[in-house]
Amino acid sequence: MSNTENLILAFIITFLATVFFTYFVRKILIDADVTDSPIVTEHKHKTGTPTMGGLAILLGVALAASIYCAEKNLVLTVLIMFSAGVVGLLDDLLGLKIKEVQKVVHNISPKPITIGRLTLKPGEEARVATEKAKKDLPDLLKQRKVDITGETPIKSEVKERDKIIAQIVLGIFLIATGAVSSMVLGFEAGLFIIPVVIFGMIGSINSVNLIDGMDGLAAGILTIASASCTIFSFINGNINTAIPFTILTGVSLGFLVFNRYPASIIMGDTGSFALGAGYIAAGFLGDIIYFAVIALSIPIVSVIVSLMHRAHIIKLPVEPLHHTLHYKGLSEKKIITLYWLITLIICLAAILIYQFVF
Repeated sequence: MSNTENLILAFIITFLATVFFTYFVRKILIDADVTDSPIVTEHKHKTGTPTMGGLAILLGVALAASIYCAEKNLVLTVLIMFSAGVVGLLDDLLGLKIKEVQKVVHNISPKPITIGRLTLKPGEEARVATEKAKKDLPDLLKQRKVDITGETPIKSEVKERDKIIAQIVLGIFLIATGAVSSMVLGFEAGLFIIPVVIFGMIGSINSVNLIDGMDGLAAGILTIASASCTIFSFINGNINTAIPFTILTGVSLGFLVFNRYPASIIMGDTGSFALGAGYIAAGFLGDIIYFAVIALSIPIVSVIVSLMHRAHIIKLPVEPLHHTLHYKGLSEKKIITLYWLITLIICLAAILIYQFVF
């Protein structure tokens, strides 16, 4: 069997298996009433959608690793994915517990009002989420500028510090394999490769996790980015690298069958952590980290924008950026299509530039 045929077969097997596993896991989650409770007002219609669908992604890559067990890079990538998936699963399980209930207010005044860091136009609603917003609420109620129209339960989650520690450990796991090259962009990094891998692991997981805020957004971007890494590896004769990215393409697209708008299942942190960790692991193990980072640039930029917002360098009405676009009036379907299209253009441009310039 030729390399091309082998990659196509690997993709088909993984894609079909993930479609089946997603259907199976979705049914179990519905029966167990493991469903989502969105905190974003515009996403209230998604309440009741089964979450933790990332379990199907893990089953899909597990089957692929079983079939292609001779592929060292693939097996190591899947091990990292399972480790990250466990961390994400713990966060998802904790999320089943309600931490607090936040009030939802409605601007009943004829003019825009400011509550916390948000500016509400007449007739708009928002959650009272920040401490400043909670302090502003009593005065706004006294002035009869807002009404309380409802309450939103906020899920518990693992502390950010603990998440980062877990992601550092995942980076150490990848380093411990001894399979990561110390060469970066043609330069010998030596021991400096250790912080590079750890930083890459943290960045990739958080990028995919942050972008997973709309139906099919993360799964679609990972499908495009992984497929691009497969093509890039193949045209450069690096089949050992192409296999893991082919599998990532298959599971991402297979999950997207049920996760596309309107989603009937959500991957949760189980899926976003697994995909983020697996993607960057495949990039480091295959020594194409430079291209992998470029292909994932949209989620990475989203993280940078959010960090700038949290550092008060810029001000977003709603975080992350895709929710701000939604808040400004762009429909969810248009935002998803825009993000997919930009990712595709970046990936194609990177492949063409490498081929004709380098």
